[in-house]
Amino acid sequence: MRIFNSFVLWLILLVLCWPLALLALLLYPLFWLLLLPFRLVGITVDAVFELLRAILFLPARLLGARPQQG
Repeated sequence: MRIFNSFVLWLILLVLCWPLALLALLLYPLFWLLLLPFRLVGITVDAVFELLRAILFLPARLLGARPQQG
């Protein structure tokens, strides 16, 4: 549904101002490539925090504590 909404908005922009719509179409891949390293850093930081959480909760899990529901 998100892709469809984006496409409809792009079509509206194409009708209202076609040079801006074509510029957006050309610049979107470059913008995505510029943001890719930040996504990779975010994924890495999230993985490190999950690893630290697993290490910290390991003794409690070994002693039989159950995770809280919620």
